[in-house]
Amino acid sequence: MKDNFSTQSSSYAKYRPAYPQALYEFLKGKITENGTAWDCGTGNGQVAGELAKFFKKVAATDISNQQLENAVKRPNIQYAVQRAEETNFQDKSFDLITVAQAIHWFNFEDFYKEAKRVLKPNGIIAVIGYSLFKSTPETDAVILKFYNDIIGSYWDEERRYLDEKYQAIPFPFQEIETPEFKQEYQWTFDRLIGYLKTWSAVKHYEKEKGENPVNLIKNELKTAFGNQNTIVFPILLRLGKLED
Repeated sequence: MKDNFSTQSSSYAKYRPAYPQALYEFLKGKITENGTAWDCGTGNGQVAGELAKFFKKVAATDISNQQLENAVKRPNIQYAVQRAEETNFQDKSFDLITVAQAIHWFNFEDFYKEAKRVLKPNGIIAVIGYSLFKSTPETDAVILKFYNDIIGSYWDEERRYLDEKYQAIPFPFQEIETPEFKQEYQWTFDRLIGYLKTWSAVKHYEKEKGENPVNLIKNELKTAFGNQNTIVFPILLRLGKLED
């Protein structure tokens, strides 16, 4: 699993979008027990923090200690630095496993083997994420040009799984049908710029060229977006249980 985010863990926690409450309510309605959940690749702990509201105990893991230091703190969340593919959890430990905006970095085969080992027989696994946001047509045009033409070659290969809306990833579970979710915000221009600077491809570009590529589109983006505008993230979700 790659670690692209340790060096910017505080920015990641500050600027990354959250998931809609409707998604958590949906998951809450699908679980049969609310004893223990595992949030794998927890990052800044945003999902773990929400799960902690309706689970008695949440185990949250990541390979980045810096991320965990900036993570949401709750009495019933236990954070640990562990690889997704190999943990010290006991067999059949969890009623729910969540992986948010992280599974594309994992070794699929090894992670799924581990997930099946630690999931309870009636447990659920939820693979969550979000794809490229939408805003005004003018803003979308600037962002698409930036995404594809300026930093396109700096995206890690795994990014394509998000562009494919997680539909192309292996998912060896009995799939549960899910509705569509989206997360909508009113963002200031500065908030948008802060978010763009957390993109891994932006960091790769900056490391190689010594300048932040977001600055190349800043003026054009400001004209398109204005001081404040609507941002909509399409939410990705694959939900499953152990195959009979």
